Amino acid sequence: MTRRNEILSAVTQVASLPVAAMKVIPMLRDPSADICEVARLINHDPGLAANVLKLANSAGYAARSKVTTIDAALVRLGMRRTMGLVIGSAVAPFEQKPVRGYDLPAGALWRHGVAVAIGTQVLDEMLELHAPEHSFTAGLLVDIGKYVLGHFLEVDGTAIRNKAFNENMPFELAEQSVLGIDHAEVGAALLQHWGLPDELVEVVRWHHRPNQAREEVRLTTDLVHAADQLCTLSGLGVGWDGCNYLPCEAALQRLDLTETRNELALCSIVERLKDADDVFEQPTAEV
Repeated sequence: MTRRNEILSAVTQVASLPVAAMKVIPMLRDPSADICEVARLINHDPGLAANVLKLANSAGYAARSKVTTIDAALVRLGMRRTMGLVIGSAVAPFEQKPVRGYDLPAGALWRHGVAVAIGTQVLDEMLELHAPEHSFTAGLLVDIGKYVLGHFLEVDGTAIRNKAFNENMPFELAEQSVLGIDHAEVGAALLQHWGLPDELVEVVRWHHRPNQAREEVRLTTDLVHAADQLCTLSGLGVGWDGCNYLPCEAALQRLDLTETRNELALCSIVERLKDADDVFEQPTAEV
């Protein structure tokens, strides 16, 4: 008997996102939302407000004038990019925790998510695909399911690790075999529980099997899958599951990725990671 039902039940017991984020996210998805009301809600969370201002004044949004108010920052960033930042700031405290079942020290899961998010953006720019803006956010959330399994449920990864390595089995399939569910499905269930957008739920759900994603989210899923593979193979924020994941060749072919492009993308990811910590406040909240 597997632990599938127990795990899915436990997902609903995970703490909700901060109140400010839960109020702001639906408004940021509404094209008719009052920008002044959005700014007012963000201002109620000093850490979030600081992150919004940091991003609006970062190198990627270089402008002659520095924005000093949330209203002006929202105009510069746009609602979709701001939503990604809000979600990232809200999820960061969860991903900063050590994940015992996966042998991930504090901050490693967050580091991997940031690397995948940056990688998704790098690949999109390199390949000139013009992917939806939620692609970055999806990369950030890609392995949130590991938090639930390793930290919240304290899943013992020994049996999963042994099955994966002894039987030369991709890690997510070993999770399925032992637990009846994998971290991708658990992550998707958590995002759905939090009421996050369906496109994020779907990309996280299928990031190891992009061929099963709906056509509407296929491009984002392919990009996140490719970025996740690059970051995993390079050791960015990985635990003992390490490189025991198989790339989806069809996804890599759809993106027309070559060894040279992969090398260039990885160099760019590592370079951008150096500046990534300046955008998000270091999370301190206990969850």
